[in-house]
Amino acid sequence: MKVGFIQFEPYFGQVDRNLAKAEELILKSEADVLVLPECFNTGYFFLSKEEVRDLSENIPEGKTSKLLIDLAGRKGQYIVAGMVERSGDRVFNSAVVVSPRGHLGTYRKIHLFSEEKLWFTPGDLPFPVYDTGFGKIGVMICFDWFFPESARILALKGADVICHCANLVLPYCQDGMITRCLENRVFAVTANRTGDERRGDKILSYTGRSQITGPQGNLLYRASVDGDEIGTVDIDIKLARNKRLNVYNHLLNNRRPEMYGDLIEPFHPPKT
Repeated sequence: MKVGFIQFEPYFGQVDRNLAKAEELILKSEADVLVLPECFNTGYFFLSKEEVRDLSENIPEGKTSKLLIDLAGRKGQYIVAGMVERSGDRVFNSAVVVSPRGHLGTYRKIHLFSEEKLWFTPGDLPFPVYDTGFGKIGVMICFDWFFPESARILALKGADVICHCANLVLPYCQDGMITRCLENRVFAVTANRTGDERRGDKILSYTGRSQITGPQGNLLYRASVDGDEIGTVDIDIKLARNKRLNVYNHLLNNRRPEMYGDLIEPFHPPKT
């Protein structure tokens, strides 16, 4: 199974330009499962709900979904791509999942980061896993990585590969994904963007370094900090399905859910 990512610099609000660049890179890719960055078609640095609304699209009826469906059909690929989804009166930071046969599913970002909380509705769908025939893929978006529960749920649902659409600005995420893969014995494809977004006197700088990580916490591919890049690795799915650490320990079977009740309780800051 070949997994891969597309890394490039989207330009804010220039949807047609971004789609043209993504199409160019997708057509050059050779992966069976391909991951694109978060908000790949619109850019990320929104300043108002009006901007978010204007740049949102319905899934799968919008032009971005239609293009990805067409490309997936032509290439025989599965594509996971981050975009802004409009659903009725609500707007989500979402990832669309398409297959050679059409729209496969949609994931809506559960853990919103920073000012995203001003613009987006928190995700209302469970973390999804899809069987591609090559292997099972799970989906999460950017800041979801910071919460260990995200990757663990995907592993428990049988994901072999975590498709991680991202617009990373924090310096340590790439290294954090090594831990997520090691503690769940899964592969992960983190597709990040590059460049800076300047809006007035504000700037966001993205860290690039998209990567593919193995289930032993091994780095299989890491892209450059800047520049367009297509990363592809041929992986052995069986490595993600072996959760046995030794004769006595199985990564998932040795869990003690009956002892984890505190995990689902609301956090109450200690009194000072």
